[in-house]
Amino acid sequence: MNCEDKQSKQKTISEHNQTSSTKKADKPVVINEEEEREYPKLNNKNAMFFFQEYDKKHKENKVRITTDFGDIDILLFNETLYHRSNFIFLTKQKYFNGTQFYRVIDNFIIQGGNSDDRKTARKRADIGKYLLPTDTKKGFKHERGVISMPSGEIDNPHKLASPFEFFIVCQKGGAHFLNGDYTVFGKVIKGMEVVDKIAAVETDEGDWPDKNIYIRNVKILK
Repeated sequence: MNCEDKQSKQKTISEHNQTSSTKKADKPVVINEEEEREYPKLNNKNAMFFFQEYDKKHKENKVRITTDFGDIDILLFNETLYHRSNFIFLTKQKYFNGTQFYRVIDNFIIQGGNSDDRKTARKRADIGKYLLPTDTKKGFKHERGVISMPSGEIDNPHKLASPFEFFIVCQKGGAHFLNGDYTVFGKVIKGMEVVDKIAAVETDEGDWPDKNIYIRNVKILK
């Protein structure tokens, strides 16, 4: 996993690459493309237009992330249209439910939206494979408490955003060395004490919590 090193402060926060040498491979995901879909399967060609249209009818911008440590309420910024719409869309598709905060670094970030559970991979396969453009010129900085989007790992020299994952900055004073590379698209409005509790758990050498921290539910508040 090509991730941000909290010592060297290299500007590389990327999505988690789901691999496990200790688990048996599941059967290939088979999706019946002939089944009627409420929304199209997303890809890099249609995602931008889809979220432009989705934004016109889905104006919600407040969500609640429920964990075993408590709730985290987040305000999503309307200025970052694609990222806000994407998060609302995935929330309504119940994508985040059952994923984990799989990478936590005390006084830096907690990163979530993925897991080694194959159900997560199947959810992604059904929704589609796409990246979002960075949107770093709206004036939002990586202050403590903001939610931002990591970059995808594959064929991605411009650090386009991985739409299925997110990270919350818990560093005191902010993590401004990330400015310009990753899109801030919201902020915590309630529950930073929960973020800090998650960030303080014991982890392995790869910053994965010793005990899984599940995102039990993400729901729309307003």
